[in-house]
Amino acid sequence: MGWLVAAIIVWFLGRQINARLARRPASRATGLAGPVIFGVTVIVIWECLVHGLEISPILLPPPSQIAVTFAGSLPTLWRDFVQTVIKGALTGYIIGCGAAFLLAVAIDRFPFLQRGLLPVASFMAALPIIGLAPILVMWFGFDWQSKAAVVVVMVFFPMLVNTVEGLNDTGPMQRDLMRTYAAGYWKTLLKLRLPAAMPFIFNGLKIATTLALIGAIVAEFFGSPTKGMGFRISISVGQLAMDLVWAEIVVAAIAGSAFYGGIALLEKALTFWHPSQRSRA
Repeated sequence: MGWLVAAIIVWFLGRQINARLARRPASRATGLAGPVIFGVTVIVIWECLVHGLEISPILLPPPSQIAVTFAGSLPTLWRDFVQTVIKGALTGYIIGCGAAFLLAVAIDRFPFLQRGLLPVASFMAALPIIGLAPILVMWFGFDWQSKAAVVVVMVFFPMLVNTVEGLNDTGPMQRDLMRTYAAGYWKTLLKLRLPAAMPFIFNGLKIATTLALIGAIVAEFFGSPTKGMGFRISISVGQLAMDLVWAEIVVAAIAGSAFYGGIALLEKALTFWHPSQRSRA
């Protein structure tokens, strides 16, 4: 009973603190404090409810148990992180987004490619990863190369579509002005259209960050060496070691948030002049 009362008290305190923060003038401190307090409140309530309702750790381990397992499994978690995130997700992300960007420029330069290649890219995006991953594992082997191939397929279409839309974002008057300066296609692309397309390009990059991590983890369920986040989750579920499963989920959440945040910071640094960034300041 005491655990349930503690959960109610923590919920009430967290609600009151966040309500007071919401009434304060917006600042960097209040913007960071709100999510932190909310997250801590959820974790403490989670701990209290698991103990108060006597939920089995197999169904839902408490955060304290997950933290102990996390601290005791750091070498394993690091090996899985390198295998899945660094080798699989990041490599596939760079190759897929880079190829999509180059193809978008080619489509922009030669419009007839748009009618032929965009439907093919749309078809690739509609392919289910559950059906695609086993095929790519058979083609590229059980190591990280097949996971990177899955990531390439997953991130290619959103990056391509956003880049093509961004390159078409400039108006006729802007393009006419460049022509009056005798600017050719490539100079217009570099000086006008590519800078105007940067918000679209970064939007595709940010969408691709989450897809890359999901694709790499899911692909490991269909064949992997004895390391990797997807492999560890699959094996741990079979062993009912749910605390290790949740530890892997924590690593994935941290990696995904850091990946997305890094791209967002890069966007802010490179497109500080754009009205979309000035409006967020």
